[in-house]
Amino acid sequence: MTTTAIRRDEYLDLVRKFPPRPIRSASQYDRTLAVMNELALRGENTLSRAESDYLDALATFIEQYDRAHVAEPAPGTPLERLRYAVEQADMSASDLGRLLGNRGLGSILLAGKRELSKVHIRILADYFKMEAGYFL
Repeated sequence: MTTTAIRRDEYLDLVRKFPPRPIRSASQYDRTLAVMNELALRGENTLSRAESDYLDALATFIEQYDRAHVAEPAPGTPLERLRYAVEQADMSASDLGRLLGNRGLGSILLAGKRELSKVHIRILADYFKMEAGYFL
């Protein structure tokens, strides 16, 4: 079997378990979020290409639902909102990095040298008990 066939089979297995589709209800949103979190919490560097592609598909549907059903984010840039949330939680840059799976990442994000990924946003939204749109 070729590498391409293995990847295709892996992706199809994920789709068979939980087909990505547009989200039309809060219960579908919750189920999609739970499946996405299983992968997201493992960390981007540990995912196979198929898992990463599948995660992106789920994140796209969640973002579409959030845009249609979530109020506008708080004033300020996403970086300013991130800094505010971290400060209010009395977290250090290292704490933020550990939360996101890479201790050094917190400093990079807070310095504005890198933007939050979809996975980071979902982890932060879950941790801070906020809508993901807050960090967009």
